[in-house]
Amino acid sequence: MTGASSAAESPREPQGAPDAFPVMSPDEFKSAFRHHPGGVGLVTADGSHGPVAMTATSVASVSAEPPLLVFSVSALSSSHATLTTVDTVVVHLLDARHRHLARLGATSGIDRFADTSLWAPLASGEPVFHGTRWIRARIVSRLEAGAATLIVAQALQSDLSADVAEGLVYVDRTWHRLGDGSVID
Repeated sequence: MTGASSAAESPREPQGAPDAFPVMSPDEFKSAFRHHPGGVGLVTADGSHGPVAMTATSVASVSAEPPLLVFSVSALSSSHATLTTVDTVVVHLLDARHRHLARLGATSGIDRFADTSLWAPLASGEPVFHGTRWIRARIVSRLEAGAATLIVAQALQSDLSADVAEGLVYVDRTWHRLGDGSVID
């Protein structure tokens, strides 16, 4: 093709100055996503100041080959300093039976590891909560994104042997259970 290029070859640049595009307010943005369900994960790591845990609804698979996952951590999170410096994390994929762990990771100002009957360290040092399905992953990329850091990690090992009861999702500031009664198709 000579002279002209198609839209598929060259994306059209937005017209106008960046300020010409209105931006949603933080409250509007939160409201938009408040009704968009998110699966619930618990991210743990072992840093120089001890273990950390954080509940995340931003956990998602990115690629099967190589096996990559992503999650974000707010700069306001007590886990931020650790999760933005460690090499590896464990992402627990929680179901409805583990709502207590989701609450544990979401509660500020507590020692999330005080009850040693709930968890144990892997040989590599990361804390793992008993009876959960989990993936141990190596951080491969971090991207500062507004008031958060987006973390991409490559799956190294897993324990997916725990039975999956009912899914756990978070929507409209509330935990919800997904089971046979929630199937619509």
